[in-house]
Amino acid sequence: MKKMLSVILVIAMVMVGCSNKESSSSADPEEIELNIMMSFPQFMDQWETYADQFEKKMLDEENLKVKVNLEMPSSDQYESILQARLSGNDAPDLFTLHSNNISTYNKAGHLTDLSNEPFTEKLFENVKKTITHDGKILVVPIESQAWGVLYNKKIFNELNLKAPETLDELEKITETLKQNGYSPFLLAYQEQWVPQLMTALTLGGKVSGEVPDWVERMYTGDGSYEEMRDIFGPIDLIMKNGTDRAMELGSELGAADFANGKAVMFVQGTWASGTIMQTNPDMELGVFPLPINNNKADTLVNLSTSTTLAVHPDSKVKDVALKFANYVLDDNDSSTLFESTRFNPIATIHNYETDPWVTDAYQYVEEGRSYQDLVLPQAVTEEQGKLLQEYYVGSVTKDEFIKRMDEVFAGAVK
Repeated sequence: MKKMLSVILVIAMVMVGCSNKESSSSADPEEIELNIMMSFPQFMDQWETYADQFEKKMLDEENLKVKVNLEMPSSDQYESILQARLSGNDAPDLFTLHSNNISTYNKAGHLTDLSNEPFTEKLFENVKKTITHDGKILVVPIESQAWGVLYNKKIFNELNLKAPETLDELEKITETLKQNGYSPFLLAYQEQWVPQLMTALTLGGKVSGEVPDWVERMYTGDGSYEEMRDIFGPIDLIMKNGTDRAMELGSELGAADFANGKAVMFVQGTWASGTIMQTNPDMELGVFPLPINNNKADTLVNLSTSTTLAVHPDSKVKDVALKFANYVLDDNDSSTLFESTRFNPIATIHNYETDPWVTDAYQYVEEGRSYQDLVLPQAVTEEQGKLLQEYYVGSVTKDEFIKRMDEVFAGAVK
């Protein structure tokens, strides 16, 4: 009898164990909200699709029901909204920032050390260097670009024009285009970050080519924008030979107008290629560096890791936030995302073919004719864009621009 009772007890325990196991395996998934703030409104569709894939992956592999909330303010508003969120204890779990601002955000305590995350082993070494600060990898790189002036190759070829090496050559191209009934430059200055691209290129070329210690001296109070006065050579040329209604046109509409042949050249990064090629799939798009003077050594393309993704250290769902950070460079899904946004490959897992205009830009890189983004205070970058808008409409002069930028740089350093 005792033996029988023992057998019955064992069977009962096994049945209870099986029941518990079945109950556990069929348990409702844990529900989690993940808040992500990005400065990619032009790529909202691509990132929404990627977020959907991440949600499915979490549910299938980890039994987590993740709801990704994507917030994508306009480029002009992004920085101020992010700052308000961070200072108001309402930080998103993940957020994008420019690589130039990594050190600033890290000092403010807004970045998580990602050095030991799996994605770091996949990065190209030259990309890894651009996001490493004090020996730590603090962000996921996303957008790596070599860029300068976009141009319509078909029209250049029809008129037997070649990419300019000097400012004089750019002026001759401009005159030839006008004589043949073309608007040389597309202007879209409604958003201040677009005219600011001209200072990014001209200052970058000038500093990298002739005045390598200028940025360092600006930080110590020993430099001045007066040394950079000749950046107005190309800026004046562009503004005086561009399309109308510049202050009424944003970057997206500007890219569409450029694609539709409203102008032949556009000072804009290759990140605009998505809109351009969607508007006109037959566009023969090319890239050349913006000449700033007649010194070929200053005619350089900008090579940099620009937009990156950070994980906030105080995220309440940090484990899932880190999973998304790694998923950005997922072995299986990442290439499709990067190809759809036309971002450059940044990791060994990226196996897609780059576009012809990317090849154009990287020819200059291979020739040693490139520079990395200058690391300027965010307030300086924003003020440059604002002042260039005012310069375009004639409300500030070159002297006033120089004076104001010296003041803003000194204030930002303090």
